[in-house]
Amino acid sequence: MKPLIVIFIIVGVAFGGWKIWDYWKSKEAEEAERNNPVVTPQQLPGLPYQLNDSLAKAQSGGSKTLKAWLDAYGRSVQDPRLASIQLDYVLLIGRENPAEARRIFADVKKRTPSNSPVYPRVKQLESTYE
Repeated sequence: MKPLIVIFIIVGVAFGGWKIWDYWKSKEAEEAERNNPVVTPQQLPGLPYQLNDSLAKAQSGGSKTLKAWLDAYGRSVQDPRLASIQLDYVLLIGRENPAEARRIFADVKKRTPSNSPVYPRVKQLESTYE
């Protein structure tokens, strides 16, 4: 009987430890999500609603159509959405024209403050395009 009680105690302590560990990890994940919210490009301010459809078509058309769209409408779009669109363009032309990709990335990085919702993406691409 005594070995059975010892086994129950060990299993109970292990289960309790596992539950505490699981709770701690979930709280840590919630804190990380609160500190670094996931922002989709469509949620970013700065794009006039009239340009949503043309932007979607330009993005689906590839690097040349997106470049033409940026040349035509880029002045009417503001940051942080403009920065996000330009980073999409940088990713599209990265292999075709690395010098142009680095130039555009440097421009986006220069004007993106650390509290911008686009800043984590800039930091993520920094090692590739600098």
